[in-house]
Amino acid sequence: MNKRIPDYFLGKYQMIGTITFSVLFAIVFLNIYIPFSDTAWFKLGDSVFFLFTAGFIAISIIFLIFSRMLMYHVKRWIKVTYLIYVLWSIAEVLMICAFYTFVTLDVQDPPSPLSPAMIFSKAMLYGTIALIIPEIISGMYLALVDKNKTIRLMNSMGVVTDDDDSGKGENRITLFDNKGALRLSVKSSSLYYIESDDNYIKVWYADNAGELKNYILRCRLKSVEENFRGSSLMRVHRKYIVNSDRVKVLRKEQDAYYLDIDNEQIPPIAVTKTYLDNVLSRFAGEDTRSTGDVSL
Repeated sequence: MNKRIPDYFLGKYQMIGTITFSVLFAIVFLNIYIPFSDTAWFKLGDSVFFLFTAGFIAISIIFLIFSRMLMYHVKRWIKVTYLIYVLWSIAEVLMICAFYTFVTLDVQDPPSPLSPAMIFSKAMLYGTIALIIPEIISGMYLALVDKNKTIRLMNSMGVVTDDDDSGKGENRITLFDNKGALRLSVKSSSLYYIESDDNYIKVWYADNAGELKNYILRCRLKSVEENFRGSSLMRVHRKYIVNSDRVKVLRKEQDAYYLDIDNEQIPPIAVTKTYLDNVLSRFAGEDTRSTGDVSL
């Protein structure tokens, strides 16, 4: 339980998916559970109770979003273990069930014959089913996705290199995984671009025969950006780092700028506003803002 929880549990999009699935699961479950409950006050037809129902659901969703946002930022300063994750999830259920108990005592007319402790205990039972079960299902799905990616990595274990006698003396790009192990070494001139894929990156390069290949390793795109700052590798998008030496054309469309790579198999890569100034300064030989396409 003191082992650090995998990164795929704490990713931004993974958390959004978990919250969305949990909310949908809870709504379906509560609609099934209402007819058999002596404490439920949820109503869809009655205007007054519908407002209470909508308000309770909205506040609960906002609370879950805030809680997961806090967890997402806390992971930068503390080691989030399985124990912390489980206790955090239980605390979320406790808070929502306490809120439900308070609302139940306030809105039920006539007042519930059950004591606040009994209402809270029933809320905990059904709240655990409604919130913890989708959390477990979501975790199993994320673990399965990560395992699938790990299998893809195992199919290309070891160090991949395009090294040959003709490449001696040429600059090389060496990439390491999150554990610091060397995984890929290619000539700088062979690398086209690097694509982010959740907690992995996919490196696109040309092998010795000139064929387009890709290699997947567990590494953050941000780490590559920092390690190769000042080189021919430049960040152009949240998901892409491009080798500027392999850019054939920088062109301006109505909606954005695009980079054409000198390989017809590679689709154009968009340049987002966040990185546009840096890209334009890299190719400052032409007035790209006014002339449109620039051949490089």
